[in-house]
Amino acid sequence: MLLRVIRYCSIFQTYLNERESLRIAFLLNKYLDIFINEQFNRVWSKFNINETVNVYNYDQLRQQIIQYPQKDKESIEYNKHIFIHFTYCLNIKQFPKRFHDLWNRFFSESPIADVRPILGIRNVNNLQQRLIHTRKL
Repeated sequence: MLLRVIRYCSIFQTYLNERESLRIAFLLNKYLDIFINEQFNRVWSKFNINETVNVYNYDQLRQQIIQYPQKDKESIEYNKHIFIHFTYCLNIKQFPKRFHDLWNRFFSESPIADVRPILGIRNVNNLQQRLIHTRKL
């Protein structure tokens, strides 16, 4: 999401406002502040940008992201992938690794050993999320 904000916000102050709106939405959905900061920093580091973003260099860094060559998306063979959605929880960082460890331990020698699980996260459907969703409409 932050990547979209960077691409669409040509003015630094607009970028800051949108980033803070995202932060508030994530906090209301019970994401930890440390996790949010890691994800925001990951977007910049994905494009090899390690310097602090400010009003003076935002335009240059934004152009660097916009002009970055995009990878071709990997095509999905639905007979070789399984999609698993789980509800967000506080120990989200450990869950994917634990899931893959269990998958490999129990299914490595089974007929579905060549099936690759893809994990997806969904938020808890609660009043806060409902209020955020209706506020944006």
